Amino acid sequence: MSNVEQFDIDFYQSNYTVGDQEQDYNASETTGSVYGSQRSQTGREPQLDAFARPGTLSSPQPYTGQIFQPARSSEFPSDSTYPDSFDEEPPLLEELGINFDHIWQKTLTVLNPMKPADGSIMNETDLTGPMIFCLALGGTLLLAGKVHFGYVYGMSTIGCIAIHALLNLMSIASVSYGCVASVLGYCLLPMVILSSYAVIFSLQGILGTLLALIIIGWCSLSASKIFTSALAMEGQQLLVAYPCALLYGLFALMTVF
Repeated sequence: MSNVEQFDIDFYQSNYTVGDQEQDYNASETTGSVYGSQRSQTGREPQLDAFARPGTLSSPQPYTGQIFQPARSSEFPSDSTYPDSFDEEPPLLEELGINFDHIWQKTLTVLNPMKPADGSIMNETDLTGPMIFCLALGGTLLLAGKVHFGYVYGMSTIGCIAIHALLNLMSIASVSYGCVASVLGYCLLPMVILSSYAVIFSLQGILGTLLALIIIGWCSLSASKIFTSALAMEGQQLLVAYPCALLYGLFALMTVF
C-alpha cells in the first residue's frame, strides 16, 4: 500500500471519529435538556406552589385584644385585706396566745384570795403560767432532795380530769379542760411558796403542819373563787373548794414528807 492510500484511510477514520463525538455531544445535550426540563417541572414548580409569593399573602391584622386576666371572685379576699408590711402583723407572743398582762392579773388574783376575779380573763385557756409553776414546784422539791417531777405532772393530770368532770356536772355552762388546767395550775403558786420554805426549814412538826394547812386553804379558796366567777356558780364555792382542797392536800403531803 502506498503512502497516499494510507493517508486517505487515516483522514477518513479521523473524520469518522469527530463525527461520532459530535453526535454523542448533541445527544447528551438533548438528554440533559430533557432531564432538565423534567426536573424543572417536577422540582421547581411544586416549590413555587408550596411557598406562595409574598405579594399574594394577605397582610396580618394587628391584634387589638387584651391579655387574659382572671376575674376577681368574691369568695376570695382581696389583696387589700392582707397587711402590706410586717409592721402591721401581730407580735409572735400574741399569735401564740401568751399575754403577760393576763398572766400577771391571774397571779395577783391567786395571791389575793379576797380580790374579785375577772371571769372573762379567767375563762381563757392559758397554760404558760401553770407550766412555769409546775416546773418551779418540781425544782424546789429537787433542791430539797426530792425528785418528784413525775408525781407533780401525774397528780396534776389526774386532778384536772377529776375537777373537769365534777364542774361539768355542777355547772350549767360547760367548761373546757384547758380552762380547768389553767386555773388549777395558777392556784399552785402558794404551794410553790411552801416548797421553797421547805428547802431551808423542815416542815415535819406542828408549825410545818399548820403552815401546810394554811397553804391548802389558800390554794383551794383561790381556785373555787375563780371557778365560781368564771362559770357563774353562785353559792357553790364551798362545794367546789372541797375537791380542790383534796387535790392540793396531795401536793402538800409530797412537800412536807
